[in-house]
Amino acid sequence: MRHAPSATGPVPVERLDATRWRIPRDARPGMRVDGIVYADEAMMALLRDDPALEQVANVATLPGIVGASLAMPDVHWGYGFPVGGVAAMRREGGVVSPGGIGFDINCGVRLLRSDLDEPDVRPILGHLADELFRAVPSGVGAHGSRRLSRAELDAVMTRGAAWAVQDGHGWHEDLERTEEHGALAGAEATGVSPRAHERGAPQLGTLGSGNHFLEVQVVDRIEDPEAAEALGLRHGGVTVMIHCGSRGLGHQVCTDHLAAMDRTVARLKIVLPDRQLACAPLGSPEAEAYLAAMAAAANFAWANRQLIAAAVRETFARVFGRSAERLGLHQVYDLSHNIAKFERHFVEGTLEDVCVHRKGATRAFPAGHPDVPAPYRSVGQPVLIPGDMGRASYVAVGAQGAMEATFGSSCHGAGRLMSRHAAIRQLRGVDVARDLARQGIEVRAERRDLLAEEASIAYKDVEAVVRVSAAAGLVRPVARLRPLAVIKG
Repeated sequence: MRHAPSATGPVPVERLDATRWRIPRDARPGMRVDGIVYADEAMMALLRDDPALEQVANVATLPGIVGASLAMPDVHWGYGFPVGGVAAMRREGGVVSPGGIGFDINCGVRLLRSDLDEPDVRPILGHLADELFRAVPSGVGAHGSRRLSRAELDAVMTRGAAWAVQDGHGWHEDLERTEEHGALAGAEATGVSPRAHERGAPQLGTLGSGNHFLEVQVVDRIEDPEAAEALGLRHGGVTVMIHCGSRGLGHQVCTDHLAAMDRTVARLKIVLPDRQLACAPLGSPEAEAYLAAMAAAANFAWANRQLIAAAVRETFARVFGRSAERLGLHQVYDLSHNIAKFERHFVEGTLEDVCVHRKGATRAFPAGHPDVPAPYRSVGQPVLIPGDMGRASYVAVGAQGAMEATFGSSCHGAGRLMSRHAAIRQLRGVDVARDLARQGIEVRAERRDLLAEEASIAYKDVEAVVRVSAAAGLVRPVARLRPLAVIKG
């Protein structure tokens, strides 16, 4: 395999305006487009020492990339692509790169709203947290309540969330309020390796570990009353946010296809600045095989969040002695932030089919877009932005500026500020739990020592990330959600 010479020295950046910085296409050999980074001055000061900027420049070298190599305000270093990276590739002459989606395929967020208020849950918050922790398995090796047969797992990977609803785990209205209705077309379960099947079979309905969570929250600020009403959100209302992905199955799919694409890069003599950008030409057998397996893993993830949402509804019903319907536990939305999809976007004034890679970035389509669910079409697609377990998360809606500048994309969360190892060196999990308790936040974790990895100081301030995203015209903030109880792996 051939690789371009390693670049040395800091990546040059030029300020374009209050929220955008440019890495010029001549900053590194082989760049085909500029890099555009969304950040304020304080964020950029921190990014100058982060290898994420080098990764933004590296992505700009990929064949068929159009527009720019984009970085959202929550950007940080990742595998190949930065987390918070967006890149669109032409169907003709472009490539797909698993590093532009990540190992946790269709890691994403689901939000439920309710008719409960904070005073309804506060007296029994500890009990509710205990029951949710018991109902939703978490941790690295967590297994669900049943091991799927090969036929069941293949059906999950083909039909996604619809399989779970038909199996009794949810409501049909959930599917309308899920990106792609919870099933990405083109999935081929037969193309998923036996090892991926083996890893996924016992894991449906589980959170996993790391930054995955289940959080009971309260809406403590409304920023857009019209959009909040359309989304069913009200000040003081209790919500539940679920953040997880495709578990070991998705990780194995990525691992399998990275190895295959390494061989493709060598065979086709594709020059890459970083082997983690291993890729294959769109339309090639290797690209088609990856996209079909990626879709299967994405569908597993949507079914996974569907089962967890069903467990949440059942737990609330048991704790409060009322049905989930009477509690008003309706889904607001479910979206992915690690995925690649073909979408129609304007490229140099012409509407084209492009393969949009979003890694740690969410779709953010504006009002009026046909892919926005009918109940939300007047305000825009919901954009769910988790913060950290000690501060807040946000709900926003997509804005027209995202369609014009970022291929309909926005940030996916606060974004890490500190590595997991650095956080563990500086903090103790028991102290993090104590600090959360002082704020009135209940926390349950499979391993309390690992709470240090997820402490607030390990993340950027979500307020700043949302502020930059809004100022850049990518989203409109709708509501802020404050944590009440957190379930971690």
